[in-house]
Amino acid sequence: MAQTQRITVDDIQQDPLKYLNQVAAGESFVILQADQAIAELKPIQHTQKQKRPFGLCAGEFTVPDDFDAPLPEDILNAFEGR
Repeated sequence: MAQTQRITVDDIQQDPLKYLNQVAAGESFVILQADQAIAELKPIQHTQKQKRPFGLCAGEFTVPDDFDAPLPEDILNAFEGR
């Protein structure tokens, strides 16, 4: 893996496409302004998320019959800060 390079805002302004092409190729840059690091330019990490299978937790728990019933007054008051 390549080491992160340090470049200035002026460097980017002179040839932005050069740096974008390098990022697309896997390079990373720390961008400096007045010798202060202000940003990092790096490739986006693509992650392939697998879809969760339907019924993954089937049989693991049961939904109670009163699941969608209104909450008791004391619990409602606690949520509302009373």
